[in-house]
Amino acid sequence: MLNRNLSSASALIESVDLAGIKSRVVNTPTAFLEDADGNVSASLYPRINDELANLVAKNSGKIYALASIDAWSGDSGAREVTRAVKELGLRGIYIESARGEALLNTAASRPILAKAAELGVPVFIHPQTDKQMHERFARTGALGARYARGTINSLALVSLLEGGVFDELPKLKVVVTTLAMGGIMMAGGFGNGFNIRKDAPDLVRRHVYVDTMGLNGPQVAAAVAMLGVDHVMAGTDWPIVVEKNVPERLRAAMISANLSVQDQEAIAYRNLQKLLGIV
Repeated sequence: MLNRNLSSASALIESVDLAGIKSRVVNTPTAFLEDADGNVSASLYPRINDELANLVAKNSGKIYALASIDAWSGDSGAREVTRAVKELGLRGIYIESARGEALLNTAASRPILAKAAELGVPVFIHPQTDKQMHERFARTGALGARYARGTINSLALVSLLEGGVFDELPKLKVVVTTLAMGGIMMAGGFGNGFNIRKDAPDLVRRHVYVDTMGLNGPQVAAAVAMLGVDHVMAGTDWPIVVEKNVPERLRAAMISANLSVQDQEAIAYRNLQKLLGIV
């Protein structure tokens, strides 16, 4: 079922109605397209983005898409960001958290991040499976394997803060998942005295958004407490998790987080509309 959903446009469209939602924001995880050495052909990224643009055009208002970009492709990646946003109309970019030893504060990543900031589109940083970390953490079971992915997502965020990327690019907006909540807390120094940057909480609040990646009240409450209600957005992690009755379950989660009706609407759709420039 998972493989079918990942490769089927019709399954994607059906899922919108099944979940009881108005639209989805989608992306193509390049981790599923890697060769044995973890590489993705450079020619594949434009093809992915062309297909995403076609999917959006055929399902206007129901599907919005983020362009897949090689985060370590330098100026050529920046040109693809421009093409995807300006010519194809995609609403942001999707990158992996890491590749081998490389994180997002490297020189090769700066042109991509700078172009996204210049164009005013968000950068979704996807949790990544690190082979060594996965092998070690997975010994504890499925929860450990999931925590390893969250750790890489957190480390990518920390690299942007400690590497000076947020200082260089004041308009950069990045989105991480709730798997990276530990990184948000550590990078922002929330409630801790060890952070050497006094401005870290402000930088994190300014640049970082979180995708709830599920419908869980305590997670929503924690994200709001750290980043503010205007930087939290509802997400379901389809097709990894197939959700039904999303509006009702999301509403229940946000009520349990003691959010007002106005704040519930912000998390459910208004924050995302603003971030993606959807009128």
